Amino acid sequence: MKRRIAVAATLAATLLGAAGCGSSGGSGTTPNANASVNGAGKTIKVWLMVDAQSGWSDVVKQANDRFTQATGAQVQVDYQQWTDHLAKLDTTLAGSEVPDVVELGNTEMPKYVFNGAFAPLDKGQFENSGQWLTGLSAPCELDGKTYCVPYYAGARVLAYNTEMFSKAGLNVPKTYDDVVAAAKSLKEKNGSDKQFSAFHMPGKYWYAAMAWVKGSGGDIARKNGDKWVGALSEPASQQGLTKWSELARTYFSGDPTKDETDQAAIFAQGKTAMMYANGWEVGAAQEQPKDPNKPEAGKVKTKVSGKVASVAMPGIPSFLGGSDLAVTAKSANADLAAKWVQIFTDTKSQEGLIAKSALPNATNLLDKAAAMKGNEATAQAAKETWFVPMAPKWSEVESANVLQNMLVAIASGKSTVADATKDADEKINKILNAA
Repeated sequence: MKRRIAVAATLAATLLGAAGCGSSGGSGTTPNANASVNGAGKTIKVWLMVDAQSGWSDVVKQANDRFTQATGAQVQVDYQQWTDHLAKLDTTLAGSEVPDVVELGNTEMPKYVFNGAFAPLDKGQFENSGQWLTGLSAPCELDGKTYCVPYYAGARVLAYNTEMFSKAGLNVPKTYDDVVAAAKSLKEKNGSDKQFSAFHMPGKYWYAAMAWVKGSGGDIARKNGDKWVGALSEPASQQGLTKWSELARTYFSGDPTKDETDQAAIFAQGKTAMMYANGWEVGAAQEQPKDPNKPEAGKVKTKVSGKVASVAMPGIPSFLGGSDLAVTAKSANADLAAKWVQIFTDTKSQEGLIAKSALPNATNLLDKAAAMKGNEATAQAAKETWFVPMAPKWSEVESANVLQNMLVAIASGKSTVADATKDADEKINKILNAA
């Protein structure tokens, strides 16, 4: 694949300014994580998302301590919010004072890789790199070079209310037909309650809907020569969306225009039998914050505490979400930055993440994850996953809500699958092929 540089205004400044900055990727060199560097008196700046602060701050600390012991350098970790981190990053990269290491979601990474915001890395210097999860490593690869390192992953699973299943005489679903049959039976037994959902599936939940597309052999978009072509209107994709819409429209009683962000809290109310959930949502449904505005206030048990289990969703591949870590092209401490990434993503750090119910960055560590109570389903689901198209402008498709709008039109009955997918393909083609 030839490298295309479609430079946004903010990133243009990044590329123009990168060449004269230290020993960074901007000067054509590759940061050396194994270099013998005396970092005494130096401090590298690391941008991590707030998940690390709330979920595994001890893992961050042990990596920082090992890094300082190895190099003499210190680490300043600045935690970012998902709501504004991209706008903040764009503004920062256009200047001269940049973070040395940046975490991005795996679907956010391609834009910055294509636009030259990050330095190339020596893949062989990072532990388990031969077994990295494809869903995390794919956004890092371009023209045979590696521009980021997989950090951690999360897979989606089928979460279900064990009490409801037991009362209905249902077994754990082993096939997709079992899932639908269970939903039908549960609706028949609980349908008099207008708030009851046999399967929670809001319309804007595109990570779920696209899994149904992939499970039917369809796709979102694919490369055809030098052009990207939307594939949602193809028969296999329509088949998957039809299955998804039948589930959403028949067994979900909520608002079809909503997304999935509050589904754990909704499941916690005890009115839902099944949901397609992130692994962490299985626990979140059973313990909710005592005060959402005061995390320090602790958590309380919910109506479904002890009544939620999960399995890999039968017949549906999981979207492998997660994050990657990159060294900025303008970093003045690129070797030190690469060393920190090397330590923070090695087996010791990955085992720390596994203990926090996160999935590791490599397939050879999935069995360790599966051995942890609560991780069995997500580790199994991570073995069959899918990822978004590796297109330079994919993030613009996401920000334009192309998939969400298509799905709401289908779930609400305002449009047929055929008409909605045709419209979505046209929008995808326009965005992905824009000059």
